[in-house]
Amino acid sequence: MSQPYLELRRRTQSRDRSLREKVMSLEEACRFVQDGDQVALGGSTASRTPMAMIWALIRARKKNLAVSRSIVSTEGDLLFASGASRRILTSWFSQGIVWGVSRVMRSYTESKRAVFEEWSHMSIGLRYRAGAMGVPFLPMRSMMGSDVAGRLLDLREMDCPFTGEKLLLVPALNPDVALIHVQRCDPYGNAQIDGLLFMDVDIAMAANRVILTTERIVSNDQIRRAPDQTKIPFFAVEAVVEAPYGCAPHECFGAYEPFFSHMDYYAELTRKNPDAGVREYLDRFYYSPKSWAEYLDLLGLEPLLDATRRGRSIYAD
Repeated sequence: MSQPYLELRRRTQSRDRSLREKVMSLEEACRFVQDGDQVALGGSTASRTPMAMIWALIRARKKNLAVSRSIVSTEGDLLFASGASRRILTSWFSQGIVWGVSRVMRSYTESKRAVFEEWSHMSIGLRYRAGAMGVPFLPMRSMMGSDVAGRLLDLREMDCPFTGEKLLLVPALNPDVALIHVQRCDPYGNAQIDGLLFMDVDIAMAANRVILTTERIVSNDQIRRAPDQTKIPFFAVEAVVEAPYGCAPHECFGAYEPFFSHMDYYAELTRKNPDAGVREYLDRFYYSPKSWAEYLDLLGLEPLLDATRRGRSIYAD
């Protein structure tokens, strides 16, 4: 194991792991993210995207963040266009299947203003898993012989010491900060996630700092009533922010579905002129509102209620 990786693990292990309340505002949580940090985003595509925290970081004028996520959606457009990030590592960069490959991403990468670093979905998951395990790499078969692997520099091959077969090695991914949105957590950061976990548990354990946004903060007693649902432990968490509708206009399982009309509006806005369209969107929805509540007000009460009705319908008898 190389000395730099040992130093990385030492810094991670030296975090304050005491049981303490960590509740703060979006703006206060921004101080845990520094310009140039490696930032991992929880969720996937339009599911449990930590939009409220991304909104706050963009408004705080953070710069040069190296962002990673399993599958990136519209948040990637906004990170590029705001200057918050110039490099995004992911397996797919699209607003969603309905809307196709991101036009903003194509504009920024083809003009070399930003970098889309493409890995396979499996390889990103194993990189986070290696980081969570505290090992510098993991072996895999996925991507062997593919064009994707041929374009990546951070890969090695080895002969398996047991079978002699060739294996591909992917390096651990240990973000400086992870931004994860959950349905509920207590003030200490014990977080419960409903629905698909995606890569969030490994991301939380691999990152040096975790910022949780949550639909609601509940008591520790309530968390203890269903300990099997607690997926992220308090000792991995640095900040807890209560941000209702913190994924809007994306979805949060069991709470609300995507705001499809708003996402259609964004797609149309960026269709003809991606650069001008995304700038107009940022000005209206990110830089103009003074609070997350004002942002939600701009999305509209009727779309919010409709998304909530659709989201909660999964619990109907």
